[in-house]
Amino acid sequence: MIVGVGVDLVDVARFERSLERTPRLLERLFAPSERALPVRSLAARFAAKEALIKAVGHSTEFRWHDMEIVSDEHRNPAFAFSGGVAAALAEIGAARVHLSMSHDGGSAMAFVVAEGDER
Repeated sequence: MIVGVGVDLVDVARFERSLERTPRLLERLFAPSERALPVRSLAARFAAKEALIKAVGHSTEFRWHDMEIVSDEHRNPAFAFSGGVAAALAEIGAARVHLSMSHDGGSAMAFVVAEGDER
């Protein structure tokens, strides 16, 4: 059963300007494992984190680092949750979170589906 859906779209050039204007933003938004990625990948990860917030329905007690995006051996993206994010997912009954990200033509997007166990 789907318990939450979220989508977000980011303009890569605008996101890059934000990072240039506010250098500490990189450290605030991304875990150390994410920071060395190209800006288009960072924009997609930011979109994924925003999409997750929309899927949960709030961002109370969320920290950006509690939504780290990791890749499996096939380079498929997934979230590594901790802190307030993990607690919020448990509150809405999300047993699994599916993530898809893409970037093309100056835009980056992400789609998140939070899935609960059948009851």
